[in-house]
Amino acid sequence: MEIKILEGKCKELRGTVLKMINKASSGHPGGSLSMMEIIIALYYQKMRINPENPYDNSRDRFVLSKGHAAPALYAVLADKGYFSKDILDTFRAFNSPLQGHPDKKKLKGVDASTGSLGQGVSIATGMALGAKILNNDVKVYTVLGDGELQEGQVWEAAMAAAHYKLDNLTVIIDNNRLQIDGSTEEVMDVGNIASKYKAFGFEVIEVEDGNDIREILEALDVEVKGKPKCIIAHTIKGKGVSFMENQVGWHGKALNDEELKMALDELGWEG
Repeated sequence: MEIKILEGKCKELRGTVLKMINKASSGHPGGSLSMMEIIIALYYQKMRINPENPYDNSRDRFVLSKGHAAPALYAVLADKGYFSKDILDTFRAFNSPLQGHPDKKKLKGVDASTGSLGQGVSIATGMALGAKILNNDVKVYTVLGDGELQEGQVWEAAMAAAHYKLDNLTVIIDNNRLQIDGSTEEVMDVGNIASKYKAFGFEVIEVEDGNDIREILEALDVEVKGKPKCIIAHTIKGKGVSFMENQVGWHGKALNDEELKMALDELGWEG
């Protein structure tokens, strides 16, 4: 796809995310918007997938380690045809397959059930190792929040990924610098993320503007042999809506109808 088309898709699906959260009166808009370029780049340009055969063993895998950003994943999966867009209105409803965090048992296209921070990257590491053992030529991608890096399990997974030379694993950090209780620096500063991942044996690529899909694609295209890759994408929480950008209060807050209209107008949303 051309970059302009991908950028338009990012705006469109940001609107879809906000409508879902408004309808449910619950959800996490800030981190869903900040990672949109990342997930669009993966599903529309980079990953080998087939929505008509979602369990194809040769498909690439995606694990949303920051599972609370599920609205972004659901919007993309529906748009790619994994399930009908009609059910997006059921987000977080009782018995809906679109729960607050992804549930592999309930929804096609979800490769791992996630939500407990730190566990998703361990699952992705296991998937990548399993593919190596089985000589299955697949790539595994996982997206973590920067607040999630405060979990010790994240670093155990990093140690294992480097030890087993998992060059089929790409860890992407949605580095928007805000979490539910404030800035990541104030809550629990993890220091220099790039230096840490390098020390653990990763090839590290920093993307200065993680909301520039061209930069994300360039980082994803870098081939690495013999070790896993970490992409640190410097993003903006609530990206695309001026009154939400860099505002920690929008981590887990639904928009009311007036706020939704303002946001959709700003996005130029016509869906």
